[in-house]
Amino acid sequence: MKAEIVPIGTEILLGNIVDTNSSFLANQLAPLGVDLYHISTVGDNRNRIVETLNRAWARADLIITTGGLGPTQGDITRETIAEVLSEETTTDTQLWREIQDRLRHYHRDVPQANMKQATVIPSAQVIPNPVGTAPGWWIERDDHIVIAMPGPPHEMQLMWNEHVFPRLRQTAEGSILSKTLKTFGKGEAKVDELLEPFIKMANPSLATYARPDGIYLRITAKGSKDTITQHMIAEREADIRSILGPDIWGVDNETLESIVAGLLKSKHLSLAAMESCTQGLLSNTVASCPESLTCFKGGLVACSYEAKKDLGIDADIMEHFGTESRAVAEAMAEVAHRTIKADVGIGLDGTVSATKKMADIFIAVTCGSFKQVVSRTFLGDPCRMRQRAVYAALFQLRKILSEDLQCI
Repeated sequence: MKAEIVPIGTEILLGNIVDTNSSFLANQLAPLGVDLYHISTVGDNRNRIVETLNRAWARADLIITTGGLGPTQGDITRETIAEVLSEETTTDTQLWREIQDRLRHYHRDVPQANMKQATVIPSAQVIPNPVGTAPGWWIERDDHIVIAMPGPPHEMQLMWNEHVFPRLRQTAEGSILSKTLKTFGKGEAKVDELLEPFIKMANPSLATYARPDGIYLRITAKGSKDTITQHMIAEREADIRSILGPDIWGVDNETLESIVAGLLKSKHLSLAAMESCTQGLLSNTVASCPESLTCFKGGLVACSYEAKKDLGIDADIMEHFGTESRAVAEAMAEVAHRTIKADVGIGLDGTVSATKKMADIFIAVTCGSFKQVVSRTFLGDPCRMRQRAVYAALFQLRKILSEDLQCI
């Protein structure tokens, strides 16, 4: 089955909102054995929506629209689907009563404009909306399935999970599964070179793409059932791990910060940070991870000579080695460890140059008698370089903790 997603809304084209619905749906379609070939975003213009839907009808078996099911004059998804299918809309009186009851339940007025949300066409079956006033449509006609769902992500996802996905699963043709391996340390070109034989293969396919926290490798396999595709993915994963083993830090939805937090918790260790060039981004990244609540004790941010000195960095070290240096990074890790009374201290020092578009970073980790400092160089804009520095620090910390670090 071939699918096309049609996100509807001028606000998406203007960049006022990010279309997370399409990303969600794309991930959901693969396990159903559905091939997604196009995502066609269109604004709130009747002629252009009709044109987009007609094009989707010509090249896809499954069409999923999101957005345009609200009560305003600009919400015209129902009308355009009706036009494409040459069907007339009518008001479903029972559905209209349910919408009115829901609005009154929340102590709201019942504008007549909401009546359009109760309109249907002969071939449409209503999909309940558990948390909103915009029901969806399920249409089966001429060997096509058209599904219309609301735009707000929480409404769309709940409708999908409770009503659409289970029904589509009954029509599934085979299985398409994916698994993403996440690496850090090698550039995209080098990874592509090392894995060239596998990238040329069609099934399972292998795609690489760069993210701030490293290079991702997405393995996708297609087969007649899940057990076959799972086996294909497992074999390809083993091939990749034999080549990139130490560089692979996680899979699928795992994050570096959650993995580091998990390692700290498993070893009953606490962490504290002191950073300068990353301006608090390391502490923010770790603290934002729910798994870190019991193991991350806090962070210090010192961006100037005076701040570093006031927080306990020896002035002689800064004057001898420079305020951004390997020695200062090590001293910062010690200060974090000592001041915040954590088992593990990490220090992040260095320079981020917007003019040179280059960052020289020093990452120091201390835990009892264990001390380690590494340097890294990154290129790009300041924001991206700071992100890369944070992930480099977390990757290094993960590596150390994975090697059975003992604080004595």
